[in-house]
Formats: sequence, structure tokens, C-alpha cells
Amino acid sequence: MKRIYLRSIYYTAGIVILTLGIALTIQSKLGTSPFDALLVGLYRTYGLTIGSWEIVVGFSMIIFNSIAEKRRPELIALFTSLLTGAGIDFWVHLFRGWIEPEAIIPQYVCLLVGLVISGLGIAVNLQADFAPNPFDRMMLVLRNLTGLNVSLSRAIISIVLVILAAFFGGAIGIGTLIIAVLSGFVIHFFMGYTNRLDGWLSEATPSYQKQ
Repeated sequence: MKRIYLRSIYYTAGIVILTLGIALTIQSKLGTSPFDALLVGLYRTYGLTIGSWEIVVGFSMIIFNSIAEKRRPELIALFTSLLTGAGIDFWVHLFRGWIEPEAIIPQYVCLLVGLVISGLGIAVNLQADFAPNPFDRMMLVLRNLTGLNVSLSRAIISIVLVILAAFFGGAIGIGTLIIAVLSGFVIHFFMGYTNRLDGWLSEATPSYQKQ
């Protein structure tokens, strides 16, 4: 299997899994990640769909990154936003009237399952190693412009997103804090398995070549 085909599978599967996890955190009603909280807030304030705002905000980030780096916009990143937005809307629509927990324990279960699935999706998507997420690209842009490290740059952007989400009445809650604290550990955990899977596929398919 050629590397480009395998990367495409990682990319597509990662987005499908990631958006499933995001939808579950939204349905938990306990709060979502800062970025998704803003999307929910914009949806509540102006209508459209959560996925539509993923595309709009993602496009805005792409334009900002392009201006800040003085380079052409990364159109492949816009494609990522389009797929992610469509995936979120699909799962949220599918879960509506089916997965809408009201009691606190089912809500936490929904949140934690969504967190784990999202982490798996990100780990799988990272194996593709292309089509950068606009949020992650902005983090790198801020790092390059300010000289701050990646963690601090990500924290600053997350704080700004939380403030904007609060202004628009976004999905901020205890879940937002839980996701912020645990998501990195979950992603790191699954990356070990996805790396081993990638290595196994490398050995199992003679025509497979890394590029």
C-alpha cells in the first residue's frame, strides 16, 4: 500500500472519529473544548449550524494565519474545516432525540466517552501528517511571532476562545476544564497505539514506503 493512500485513510478516519467525539461532548451539556464552545455559542446566537460555524471560524483562522505569516492561505486546511464541520453536523443530527442525557451521571459518561473518542480521532489524524488544523496552525504562528513556547501559545489562544465563547453564550462548563486537563494525556496514550499500528502496516505490506 502506497504511503499516500494510507495517509488518506488516517486523515479521513481521524476526522470521522474526532467529530463523533466532539458531538458527544456537545450532547453531554457539561461543556466542550474552548474552540467547540465558541462554535456552540455562535450557533446559539446567530443560528446556522455548529458545523457551519466550524467552517466560518476555521476560514477566519486560515486568513489570519496567512496574513501573519505573509504567505498564501492553506486551502487544504479549509478542506479540513469543511470535513470537520460536516462531520459535527452529521453526528449532532444523528444523536438529537437519542443521546441527550439529563441526569448528571449519564452526562459525565457522555462527556468522558466523547473525550476519549476525540483523543483517538486526533491521534489517528496525526498519522496522516498533512492538512493542518487551523487552530494548531494558529498556535504555531503565535509561537513564531512571540517566541513563546507551544504550550503557552496554545493556552493563550484557548483563553481567548473561552472569553469569546462566554460572550456568545457558548458551551462552557466543568467539561471545558476536564477536556483542557485530560485531552493531552488521552491523545498521547492513543498515539502510542497508532504509531505501532503504522509500524505494523509498514512491515505487513512490502509495497508500503514512507515518503
